[in-house]
Amino acid sequence: MRALPLLLLLPVAAPAAALPPETVLMAENAAERAFQEKYGYADAVIAGDTIYLSGVVAGVAPGETTLVPAYERAFARLDKILARAGVTWADVVEITSFHTDVKTQLDAMAAVKNRYIKPPFPAWTAIGVSRLLPDTGITEIKIIARKPALPAAK
Repeated sequence: MRALPLLLLLPVAAPAAALPPETVLMAENAAERAFQEKYGYADAVIAGDTIYLSGVVAGVAPGETTLVPAYERAFARLDKILARAGVTWADVVEITSFHTDVKTQLDAMAAVKNRYIKPPFPAWTAIGVSRLLPDTGITEIKIIARKPALPAAK
């Protein structure tokens, strides 16, 4: 008797079910929400005790002479998203930042980041990229946070 390849014996995966609406945080601003719906992403997704935030882009506005205001706006937005997800900066376990010029941007970002994040610090990876969307973007900041464990029942 000839053996069938294992691949034929594996069940076909069913399409993933939609996420429950309460686990998907969309932008509160109507224009931002329309953009998210057009491109199919959310501000954050809550999966169990882990919260995945989409990247928030920091961009320099016309007339600004330093990078700090761009990072202040980005971190204020991240702060609001974390709060909506029911966590704080103390619950952040990982930051990934994508920079169009890491050496020029790192100090300004760290100065603002350190107003929000105190020791013990989360993991942080800074990556250089050639460009971001929108074209005025200088850094995109992506975060993963974890809800604190509930105290054990007595």
